[in-house]
This record gives sequence, C-alpha cells and structure tokens, in this order.
Amino acid sequence: MILLKNGTVLDGRGKRREKCDVLVDHGKIKEIGAGLTTPPKCQVIDCSGMIVTPGFIDAHCHVGMWEESNEWAGSDGNEMTNPSTPHLRAIDAINPDDIAFKDACKAGITAVFTGPGSANVIGGQSVVIKTAGSSVVDERVVKDPAGLKMALGENPKRVYGVGKNQYPSTRMGNAAVMREAFYKAKNYLEKKKRGKKDPDKAPEFDLQNEVLASVLEGKLTARCHAHRFDDIITIIRIQKEFGFKLRIEHCTDGHKIAPYLAKNKIDAIIGPSMSARVKEELKDITFSTAGILEKAGVKVAIMTDAPVIPIDYLPLMVGLARKNGLSEEGALKSVTLHAAEICDCADRIGSLEPGKDADIAVFDGDPFEMKSVCRLTLIDGKIVHNILS
Repeated sequence: MILLKNGTVLDGRGKRREKCDVLVDHGKIKEIGAGLTTPPKCQVIDCSGMIVTPGFIDAHCHVGMWEESNEWAGSDGNEMTNPSTPHLRAIDAINPDDIAFKDACKAGITAVFTGPGSANVIGGQSVVIKTAGSSVVDERVVKDPAGLKMALGENPKRVYGVGKNQYPSTRMGNAAVMREAFYKAKNYLEKKKRGKKDPDKAPEFDLQNEVLASVLEGKLTARCHAHRFDDIITIIRIQKEFGFKLRIEHCTDGHKIAPYLAKNKIDAIIGPSMSARVKEELKDITFSTAGILEKAGVKVAIMTDAPVIPIDYLPLMVGLARKNGLSEEGALKSVTLHAAEICDCADRIGSLEPGKDADIAVFDGDPFEMKSVCRLTLIDGKIVHNILS
C-alpha cells in the first residue's frame, strides 16, 4: 500500500482538494480525502506543496511502433501494400522496450493510444496500453482493440498516387476505398444474419469484414486522420451514411468548422500543434484550435503523435493550448478524463476515483508550466519514476 499525503489533488473531473491524501492498494485507488489513517505496513510519501493528478494519457501516438533511434528495423506502423488493411493489429508491432515509454513515465504519462499510421485509407486496429509494467505487452493493455485507424487527405494520396502511381490517387479515391470497404462489410453482416437461420447461407469467415462489421455494429470506434476541414467533412459524410462512431485525429482545421463538429457530436484529438508547416494540410495550424473547439462544445484531447513530437512534450503542448484559449479545466481534462473518454477507457483511467487504476502523477508545480517537473509517477500502484528526494 502507498499513501500520498498532503498534496493538492486535481482529480480530473474538475475538483481541486488542498492537503488531500490518496491511498493506493493492490494497483487501485482505494480512498481519497483529508487526513486519511495510515494503514499498517503502508509506504507514506509526503506530497506537501505538490500537485497530484491522474496519470496523463496521450490520446494519439505511435510509440512502440516507430521505435526511437531504431530507424528501419523499428518502423512497423505502415503496411503500405494495400490501401485497406483493417485486420492489422497494433499490438503485434509494439516493442515495449522503445525508449519513448521511459520518457513518458518521466513526464507523468501513464497510458498511450498507439496504433498504425496514416499511409492507408484503412490502416488497422489501435490499442491503449500503459507506459510501464510487464515486458509482455499484452499484460499492459487497457483496451484492445481501441479504435480502427482510417485516413483521408495527403498521406494515402501520396503513398499510392505518387509513390506507386495506383488507386487511390485522389481524395475521391480515398473516400471510395472507404465506402467500398464498408458496403462489403454491410453485406457480410446481412449474410451472417441470414446464416443464423440457414447455415447454408452463412458467408465464409473474412477477417477484414469482421473488423469492419464491428465498427458498423458500434463495437469499435472509427478514428480518422484528417487535417484539412474538407477532409473532416468528408469523413463525417461517410459516418452519416453508415452510422458508425467516429473521432477525428489531428483536426488541424477544426477551428474553421467548430459549430459543425459540435452539431454532429464529433470528438477531436488535436495535434501535434508544435509541428512545422511541412505540408499543405498544415498551413493553418495553430494552438488556438483546442480552445475554439472547447468553446463550441466539442470534447477535446491533445496528443503528440510521437515520435513526430517527443512524447514527453505532451504537458508543454497542453500548456501552449491553454495559453491560446483552452480553459484551465479543459487543459487538464484534455490529457486525463476527456482523453480517457475519447479512448473509450474512462472506466479504468483518466480520473482519481476509488476503484480506478492507480495511475498517478505528482508535479512540483503547475503541470503545464515549463519550469514544473514530474517528481513521481505511479502505474497500477507501482512507482515507475521517482525524483522526490
């Protein structure tokens, strides 16, 4: 057992508690409150003058799939041989020894949503995992699969139209690949239903259609890479046609259509806003996007897209979004509760509440100020980073 004593607790739900204790037992948060009794054989850590928060969540990155300092050998995020590969699974490509995981722990980041890249129109299934723990990646999973990676815009156009001179080479082609895949999955589902009454009419098992069918049935959330506002509108158009759950990744131009996103109840994972304008889609990139979307009523998470931006820069990026209009509460929630809800795992992580995973970060100041340092990180109730003394 571990008792964090006398910290300023920000629970991720908007509540701030001064001189508050957090009791951790068997990997879970057991109790939160002032003046908690210290149980026998309990490790006590004095957090006086410290800020205690839920462990941060990077709601979109590629950690473990594009290993830092490992070049070609550690690049496993894009299967650039077919524009539609829904059956690929991120968990099969993650190296838990990627040094970015250690960087994450030092920054108070305890979980990441990591998955395939955006080379393909449909890239595969992502996963939410803890940033420390077992060497067996399966034992660090929070949710698998956690979303189906999809992409519109420049990336699939470049990979197939420019790199291979084949279909899809236009935005029309990207959308058509997506529609065709979902129509096939819809027909597959209908045949499966008929097959329950008459086994002779059941379709032959098809792994790709099984994954897409789970999206159509609402069991798996579609997560679409889209920077430009017209691409964002295109994926919402397709989402309306098929009725699946959708979140937008990057959402660089989201500020241009904030009311439209709010009206359609689309959550957004913003970033990496620190990126240079390295392609046309990023010409209007701004740290103001998160705040504009928040004011419009859009739920927002902030991400690094690591290794595009180093994962330990996540608090800095939140701070810059806050400087440019994101509210104080929205800033914390963008990497805690809202990030967890957008990743469909708020039942376990994202806020400090009894019964949830004991993923906790302790800072010596405002977590989103440059001078602040993460002094202590717990994952599943175990200390994975400690520079308190």
